[in-house]
Amino acid sequence: MRLRSVVEWLHMRSRRTKRAMLLSADVVGLMAIIWLAFCFRFNQFFIPNLEQTLLILAAPVIAIPIFIRMGLYRAVLRYLQEQAIWTMIRAVTFSSLAWVGLAFITLSYGADGVPRTIAVLYWAGSLVSVVGSRLGIKWLLNGRISHAAHKKRVLVYGAGDAAMQLAEALSASGDRQVVGIVSDDSGLHGMEIVGIRVYPAEQLEDLVLDTEAQEVIIAASSSSTRRRRELVTRLGRFPVKIRVLPSIADVAAGKYLVSYVRDIDIDDLLGRSPVPADPELMRSSIDERIIMVTGAAGSIGSEVCRTIARGKPTKLVLFEMNEPGLYQIERELRRYGAFPIVPVLGSVCDAHLVRQTLAEHGVQTVYHCAAYKHVPLVECNPLEGVRNNVFGTLTLVEEACAADVRNFILISSDKAVRPTSVMGATKRWAELIVRYVGEEACKKEKNRVFSSVRFGNVIGSSGSVVPLFKEQIAAGGPVTLTHDDMTRYFMSVREAAGLIVQAGALSRSGDILLLDMGEPIRIRQLAEDMIMLAGFTVRNEDNPDGDIEIVTIGMRDGEKLYEELFYDPAGVTTTRHPKILRAGQLGTTEQIPAMIAQLKLAVEHGDVTAVRQVLFGLIGENGRLAPVPKLPPVPTDENLRRRA
Repeated sequence: MRLRSVVEWLHMRSRRTKRAMLLSADVVGLMAIIWLAFCFRFNQFFIPNLEQTLLILAAPVIAIPIFIRMGLYRAVLRYLQEQAIWTMIRAVTFSSLAWVGLAFITLSYGADGVPRTIAVLYWAGSLVSVVGSRLGIKWLLNGRISHAAHKKRVLVYGAGDAAMQLAEALSASGDRQVVGIVSDDSGLHGMEIVGIRVYPAEQLEDLVLDTEAQEVIIAASSSSTRRRRELVTRLGRFPVKIRVLPSIADVAAGKYLVSYVRDIDIDDLLGRSPVPADPELMRSSIDERIIMVTGAAGSIGSEVCRTIARGKPTKLVLFEMNEPGLYQIERELRRYGAFPIVPVLGSVCDAHLVRQTLAEHGVQTVYHCAAYKHVPLVECNPLEGVRNNVFGTLTLVEEACAADVRNFILISSDKAVRPTSVMGATKRWAELIVRYVGEEACKKEKNRVFSSVRFGNVIGSSGSVVPLFKEQIAAGGPVTLTHDDMTRYFMSVREAAGLIVQAGALSRSGDILLLDMGEPIRIRQLAEDMIMLAGFTVRNEDNPDGDIEIVTIGMRDGEKLYEELFYDPAGVTTTRHPKILRAGQLGTTEQIPAMIAQLKLAVEHGDVTAVRQVLFGLIGENGRLAPVPKLPPVPTDENLRRRA
């Protein structure tokens, strides 16, 4: 307790006071070392003569200026690096040689002056005193004595530059103790990095047990996504927290401190490598633009709004039918700058409101994010799904064209490719409608770009399985799957929003742009990873005492085992952005007006069978439009009354 008080007292001293204390200690220490060397040499309590006394006093007079010149008093001892030891050795050596030189110049050597052994003892003692005092103070200030029992014991995975800097930073932080470094590089096994032993990765589980580690921190630059997933699987049965260091590029860019570590999350295991946004594409999409985002309070729409707000547009119009959501996103966006933010409460199906909004604010760009996205809900409510997703898009795109909107970007879905659900079919219809209007605008030589952006699931969106799995894990399980072999594409919502905005700058009228989603993820693997990241274990036949069970409940209506991003892989071309691709055009869109009329007739009469027939009948397996089907007779009001 007394030692802790001393350490706290030292911490509270000013930098100047600490330097003065260290300099005084060196002065006293150097003189004491020479006197002790004399005592050792003559094997008695030594009383120096006048000449010897002057030489003893001369030692600090010679050494201190050398120490100052070589920076021994500039270093902050708490963060003293090991390479500083070499500087201290040189400073002590130079000062010792200078002192010995003084003794010989004044002929003060021999028994009455300085015996030769004194010079060696002075050099060795000074070295121990100067180096030892500084390392000892660093040891005290970092709390290695008083706080060792309260530190978190950490294993660092990786032995590159990032891992080395992390180990040094954690050692200096005072709240963590690095008990080992784990590396795949066999050449480093058994060696020490910054004073910490390097162990082979095969011993990781044993190390966790032997060192009683509480955290394993992964240096991001040293491990692939597959390797991270393996680590999560291997460590899932231990009470250890897995954390990750940001990439060294982010640290160098000033986004994080090198000591910043965060909990590993599901994004780290998805196999994605986000590409930094292209500043020119972002600028051309946002600068001096009046932009409207529909579905502005949704998971995708709100992130698109944040991305746009960071670029400071001329004006941002938020179009949303969810009142609480619109209120929240408007409040949040006010923090991004002084540009006008206009909340508009209403539905895209309201042609009059859409027309008035576009005209009143002079909207130049529209990001159409508003849609019903939950596959099972839309499957149970096909008429409402068609009204919102198909006719809402038709209303919006027609009014945008009439209002001379320059850019219109539809947010589509991978479920639009060979759809088996009503939701997927409505998104494919929306793509075709946008393409048709865009092509018609080009025929009339209007400077319009109407395009679609298609991608898969985003982590954390309202329609994603991730929030559902989190909720089920928090409740203690079980986690429910619809099929063991089901796969899906995933990306973070922030990355998706950034790519959507950039895609708007790359599109041509009628385009369908595809976001590169990486490799599809097996949903069962996703569930297992999320359970282990939450600190639990999976209960199964191999581990009957596990915490949370995964249960397969069967596929729902309209659900697909796997999703696709394009109809024809051969027709996909690249753009200037490595994560944005362009799909080839499939067939013509001349049938769009006729198919819209058919669908509108079926919806107006509430005929679900006819709606489904038109909805799926026009979408061929290869993505081309099929001939407009002949609908069954539309039920009359009298027939409807009889059915009722």
